Amino acid sequence: MSTPSLRPAAVAGLFYPARADALADEVARCLRDAPPPHGPAPKLIVVPHAGLAYSGPVAAHAYARLGPARSRIARVVLLGPVHRVPVRGLAAPTVSAFETPLGRVPLDRGALETLRALPQVAFDDRPHAMEHSLEVQLPFLQTVLGAFALVPLAVGDASPGEVAEVLDALWGGDETLVVISTDLSHHLAYRDAQARDAATIARLLACDPTIGPDEACGAAPLDGALVVARRRGLAPTLLDLRNSGDTAGDRRRVVGYGAVAFDPPRGAR
Repeated sequence: MSTPSLRPAAVAGLFYPARADALADEVARCLRDAPPPHGPAPKLIVVPHAGLAYSGPVAAHAYARLGPARSRIARVVLLGPVHRVPVRGLAAPTVSAFETPLGRVPLDRGALETLRALPQVAFDDRPHAMEHSLEVQLPFLQTVLGAFALVPLAVGDASPGEVAEVLDALWGGDETLVVISTDLSHHLAYRDAQARDAATIARLLACDPTIGPDEACGAAPLDGALVVARRRGLAPTLLDLRNSGDTAGDRRRVVGYGAVAFDPPRGAR
């Protein structure tokens, strides 16, 4: 049996529009409502991964910052948590491309193959097949960047050190963007969520790599990224902090969303 070469869109029509024109319009609207970019593009961004109508306006604040680097960023290292298939460590796909209604994104197979030497990385397409935390980032990336290759990793039970080792291996230079996909608190009342998420963001901005899964569903990839960000001197900036009660209206049980940009150290470029 041959290895499949394509991971098709799994949550089109659920988390975002299935028609290319409708999806492009919704992404453009989110980006249009975000502040225009200023200064250099960040090296690393933290973005939420709910349905586009819920978290898209928040994520757009980070993606809008990438405009100045549209022609420079050639590779995106994308890490998000698993929601459906348990994983020990990190799961790398074996396919050659991921697809959305906006087209196909080629994977950087060479970069992925360099991870085979790391014991915490397994090559397994099952965790990726229905995982939305990575897929929902692709329409934004396809819109704000030019041609780029993707290095997608689904993160399960992995320590901050294990994630940091993978990120160090893939860090690259100005051509590489790192994207960490995570929502914040889940299913709290509106005011309770605001308080918890504010506390979590304060720790994130301090590069505290001890954020737990009750504070961010993508805590595993996030904590590993914070280890690397602190060691490399990246400077975090909060771009937006809201929840589904702000974007979708129901405030009885909400999910928190934050957008954070990590800029390279001054003089690094």
